[in-house]
Amino acid sequence: MILRFDELKQYRRRAAMVDDVFDPLHHGHVRYFRSARQWLDANGHAGVPLFCNIAPDDYLRTKHEPFLEGPERAEVIDALREIAYTHLSPADTETVLRELQPTHYIKGREWQRKGLPPEQECMCREFGIGIVFCDDHVASSTDRLLRAGNA
Repeated sequence: MILRFDELKQYRRRAAMVDDVFDPLHHGHVRYFRSARQWLDANGHAGVPLFCNIAPDDYLRTKHEPFLEGPERAEVIDALREIAYTHLSPADTETVLRELQPTHYIKGREWQRKGLPPEQECMCREFGIGIVFCDDHVASSTDRLLRAGNA
């Protein structure tokens, strides 16, 4: 189900969140979704739906031109069985975290090394959102596009 920003409060504290740009979508993203779902199931959160927040096209354009426009990315991701709710964000991640207040904010292991942006960590602390780093990373979409000469 694709949700609008004004619908997020209905799902507050009732979903775990993954997020990224997802352009182009590749097998590493699918592994990320599976790993997030597996972590939830293995840690007593089997009934918690997985919410996928998709970064806006304006943010994506700071990296490269969209391969798929936001609504197309949302449609493809929404078709994946691990994802219960999909959201094409009109804002930054901190705004979505504030509005949704997911039970957990699940990121790939590379973010544990890099560190989340301080604003996101602060938002998670403020609202009691658990931060989880799962094993999933294959290669970023930007890395793939750079290797192909498209970014």
